[in-house]
Amino acid sequence: MSPRPRATKPGAERNQFRPDSILPLHVTEQTPLMDFLIKSMPDHKRTSIKELLKHNQVAVNGIPVTQFNHELQPNDEVKINFTREWRVFYHRRMKLVYEDDDIIVVNKGYGLLSMGTDKIKDGTAYSILREYVKWQDPRNKLFIVHRLDRDTSGLMMFAKNENAKETMQHNWNNMVLNRKYLAVVEGKMEPEEGVIKSYLTENAEHEVYSTPDTEKGQLAVTRYKTLACKNGYTLLEVELDTGRKNQIRVHMKEHGHPIVGDRRYGAKSSPIHRLALHAQTLRFVHPVTRKEMNFETPIPSGFTKMVK
Repeated sequence: MSPRPRATKPGAERNQFRPDSILPLHVTEQTPLMDFLIKSMPDHKRTSIKELLKHNQVAVNGIPVTQFNHELQPNDEVKINFTREWRVFYHRRMKLVYEDDDIIVVNKGYGLLSMGTDKIKDGTAYSILREYVKWQDPRNKLFIVHRLDRDTSGLMMFAKNENAKETMQHNWNNMVLNRKYLAVVEGKMEPEEGVIKSYLTENAEHEVYSTPDTEKGQLAVTRYKTLACKNGYTLLEVELDTGRKNQIRVHMKEHGHPIVGDRRYGAKSSPIHRLALHAQTLRFVHPVTRKEMNFETPIPSGFTKMVK
């Protein structure tokens, strides 16, 4: 069974839910958190504001913050919960990046299923987050918007209501402005920059491959650029125009440069003991507020070590 997300004082609150008293605040300029709170709540003493921070009752972009000198950025959303502590999410294989009333963005670890299968229901990104939102309020829901392969790490978004889910899924190509991946492939990628196009289909063994039959396959377009090349490996930045199953993995294999650690699609080496594919950047239009959201994660350390 997966570890329970860390929460504080759960006892009676779960059995007798009380609505929270929350003050939402919008940040318009760069400023330290404490200065912002003092200015935004002139009726509160500095000591009472410090107590709110100390007890995890101040959240920035859905993440509880206790540091008074935390630097706020324009368009950050601050929420003060006067009723109770914000729940603190913790899981060793997934990090909470952003949360509001409509969406959750996480950095998923490799080896973690995005959602359940016929055989596996628990211990997935979806089940872990669903448990977390239900812990906040038993009435809360969670919806899958898109997915990453089990062995791919990186940014994923989930919806917290039907409206957000439907808006994203029905307008995916217009709402998602940019998705960038990092991949380390075997050999020297040539040319160093390019576009790979093919029609992808799947066989009975669930292996994806390109087909010349445009009626049978779905168009897949992958753009790549070399960032570094050394020691027989190439670090690539990859952008998707389409989001087909195993798209990057298949295109790299068929281009003659399988992704490191991808035994299923022809890799011969696995120096970091994982698939060297990471969803680094996710930029999209928020399904409710219509604001542009941009998230980026660091390059996994194992990727850079291979090309040093």
